[in-house]
Amino acid sequence: MKWNTRTLVLMTMFTAIAVAGSVFVSFPAGVARAYPVQHAVNVISAISLGPGPAVGIAFLTALIRILTGTGSLLAFPGGMIGALFAGLLYRKTGRAWTASAGEMIGTGVVASLLAAPYANLLMGASVGAFFFLPAFLVSSASGALIGLAIALRLESADRLPVIGNRL
Repeated sequence: MKWNTRTLVLMTMFTAIAVAGSVFVSFPAGVARAYPVQHAVNVISAISLGPGPAVGIAFLTALIRILTGTGSLLAFPGGMIGALFAGLLYRKTGRAWTASAGEMIGTGVVASLLAAPYANLLMGASVGAFFFLPAFLVSSASGALIGLAIALRLESADRLPVIGNRL
């Protein structure tokens, strides 16, 4: 996949927004902390750039947050799966609300179910399959709705850069 300079600059900006936002905006959500800015960025980047760059942004954000001590290993499956679902659903339908729904399904349901064996394997935490579901769902839903609101506002102002999701 070849990305032009504009795509790379937007990916860098979205990553910086997600990392900085996770420092300033979070709240407790059950067994984890909710970082809604990450999920909002997933929705907006999935709409603007497509599923590949959105997953790349989620990966870089998780990596930076883990290296700086502001995130856990659960940031990888949560952010990346949600970004992938958001990008694929938006690409299929061309509607912003489907990107938001994809983020909620990808992170809130699929990633939360994958997080249990992932946490057991990499973190030594032995939990049930539905243990992470409430926290992941609250985090992804709050961020996905914020991302949807921002995306709709940017679309109405004709300011949303759409590069990778040409329909």
